[in-house]
Amino acid sequence: MHEIHEREILEKLRELNAKRVLIQTPEGLKKEAQYLADFLEENGIEVIISGDINYGACDPADREAKLLGCDALVHLGHSYMQLNLEVPTIFVPAFAKVDIVKALEKNLEQIKKLGKRIALVTTVQHIKDLPNVKEFLRSKGFEVFIGKGDNRVSFAGQVLGCNFTAAKVSEEVDGILFIGAGYFHPIGVALATKKPTLAINPYSGDALWMDVEVGRIIRKRWAQIAKAYDAKKFGVIISTKKGQLRLNEAKRIVKLLREHGREAKLIAMNYINPEALEGFDFDAYVVVACPRVPIDDVERWRKAVLTPKEVEILLGLREEYQFDEILGGERKKDEPLGISLR
Repeated sequence: MHEIHEREILEKLRELNAKRVLIQTPEGLKKEAQYLADFLEENGIEVIISGDINYGACDPADREAKLLGCDALVHLGHSYMQLNLEVPTIFVPAFAKVDIVKALEKNLEQIKKLGKRIALVTTVQHIKDLPNVKEFLRSKGFEVFIGKGDNRVSFAGQVLGCNFTAAKVSEEVDGILFIGAGYFHPIGVALATKKPTLAINPYSGDALWMDVEVGRIIRKRWAQIAKAYDAKKFGVIISTKKGQLRLNEAKRIVKLLREHGREAKLIAMNYINPEALEGFDFDAYVVVACPRVPIDDVERWRKAVLTPKEVEILLGLREEYQFDEILGGERKKDEPLGISLR
């Protein structure tokens, strides 16, 4: 289970004078969404639960909330992201209840292989545990650094699937330690930083190195670039999800392609999937939305699919491989990092 602070949510909804709300949740928090719905209904608020897949804070259901006549959106599981929203939206990070230090103790010898100077990162679920993790590692002789990141993230040390600025600390470090489950985030950390990256899963206690998987991914990315070498017509895909919309970047890519003798057209999609594109006769595609779509879903694409950075390699404007990210602005000195509800 996760902490979701239902009474704090209720207080905020009452401040908004909300009578009807939409709850949006990722797959792993659907039971918590049901529990929250019961609690809010017991306190006089009408609730609708969104059944759609949610991809992160970049994908709020505020348009749907407005269409359903809701006074507010409760977005579970992700921290605040600055977006132009159509209804008041409460971002509710769901903090996991798990003993992380136990998993660190089990994998101390693996952590030592990173070196003495370590950058520490995690997802929002474990962000409250970073001070304890840092103190434990320091007691074992490590120098530990936690980057602030840019203003797309809410907390120091937090990484998103599209933004790893918190992993790029100003100090020179030997490697990156990621706390959390799965490959998705630590693979991005390793690709973005080009540093040795070790992921500790606090639930299973497993330790996973990212180097083999990263090498495999980069080889596949170069293969996609080679596959697009003779392509003449490119579909440049933009997302209509508010946190993924990069229209100016897409226009830049269209301009670059046309300047180098290729045809290019903009395509707008909400859910980006290759099956929906089969009716077009483009030779290749560029995804200027979530940078993980062309990487994680590459096996589903029949035609070459590139990121903006890979287009620059294709056109001879860049030599070294670089991971594509969605960046925020520079964090101001007095800008708060921790945002639980907004």
